[in-house]
Amino acid sequence: MSQYYDALETRSADERAAALAEALPRQIARAQSAPGYAGSLDGVDPASITTVEDLAALPVLRKSELSRAQAENPPFGGFTVKPAHGFAHVFQSPGPIYEPGGTEHDWWRMGRFLHAAGIGRGDIVQNCFGYHLTPAGMIFENGARAVGAAVLPAGTGQTELQVTAAHDVGSTAYAGTPDYLKVILDKAEEMGVKLNFSKAVVGGGALFPSLRQEYADRGITCLQNYATADLGNIAYESEAMEGMIVDEGVIVEIVTPGTGDPVAPGEVGEVVVTSLNPDYPLIRFATGDLSAVMEGVSPCGRTNMRIRGWMGRADQTTKIKGMFVRPEQVAQLVARHDEILKARVIATREGEMDAMTVRVESEGGDPSAFARSVVEVLKLKGRVEIVPPGTLPRDGLVIEDQRKYD
Repeated sequence: MSQYYDALETRSADERAAALAEALPRQIARAQSAPGYAGSLDGVDPASITTVEDLAALPVLRKSELSRAQAENPPFGGFTVKPAHGFAHVFQSPGPIYEPGGTEHDWWRMGRFLHAAGIGRGDIVQNCFGYHLTPAGMIFENGARAVGAAVLPAGTGQTELQVTAAHDVGSTAYAGTPDYLKVILDKAEEMGVKLNFSKAVVGGGALFPSLRQEYADRGITCLQNYATADLGNIAYESEAMEGMIVDEGVIVEIVTPGTGDPVAPGEVGEVVVTSLNPDYPLIRFATGDLSAVMEGVSPCGRTNMRIRGWMGRADQTTKIKGMFVRPEQVAQLVARHDEILKARVIATREGEMDAMTVRVESEGGDPSAFARSVVEVLKLKGRVEIVPPGTLPRDGLVIEDQRKYD
């Protein structure tokens, strides 16, 4: 079994940039052919979008916008380049949000992750992701087929039957949420049944180091990935287990929450993804998740950008004094004043009352003008504190709730 899924994984920076310069204009043109992008991409010359920096000038597409568009133009909101009946599957995720799915070779790009986990021909993957309405089960099944592995479509629940099937079929690899494998293993011990799992690929939840170590102690190598129902695979772990390597079929940006503005390298921000899937050209799709770029390349030899994995949610919407304050409003406040470099809203309690402080990084400016903008944009009064540039933490938070609820 080759160490790498294909030659794309070890490209030089120049090779990757040249390929992107060809792929991006095509994808922007595809998106412009989809009615959902009417207005947002009008007047954009696809030939002018050839780098990640060029992408940053385009608007961000948020899930709330996608949801509204789907309600008006079901099921996909006009963001696909073919009708619903042109896809192999139509999925429904909570919201509801509808996603298309294909059965073509590695349509979700999950094969790259399974290959990195050592799964291939000769393996039987016990797929414990759900097959009902949501796409996770099919996403991992499509990936298993891409690497030549057989699949036991186990779905969720019925743990005793899971143990029996794993034993009888000889499952060698597990796919599912991080903690459910432990449930299966513990049940097998209780039943006195020996299982043959030696590999596990997990997602949809946190893989805690202690749990990964427990699996390792039981002879199972467990790797995790980061994927969404809309985008498929975004990033994945390799055997190096140092961050997550960005998939070759997407472009990842890390931006200040509530904006489309890229953060400085290494800072925490919201994950924004552009998919190169020709059937579903999502451009600058905001995932609502926080992460950060890691320096350098993976020791495993894969050369694409790495991120630190899931680091929380970017939607920091917080109710203060009965009013919702949203990251987008904080971004509007910053945009109002050239002197403001960055801002952070802090919610606290004073006595039995909510209090709000707005800290702004600035070398000067009129505090009274800042205070007026706070009222106009956030619809609330609060203290304004001016702090020197570089003072606010680079942790991705633009709204910090310090109130205690216990």
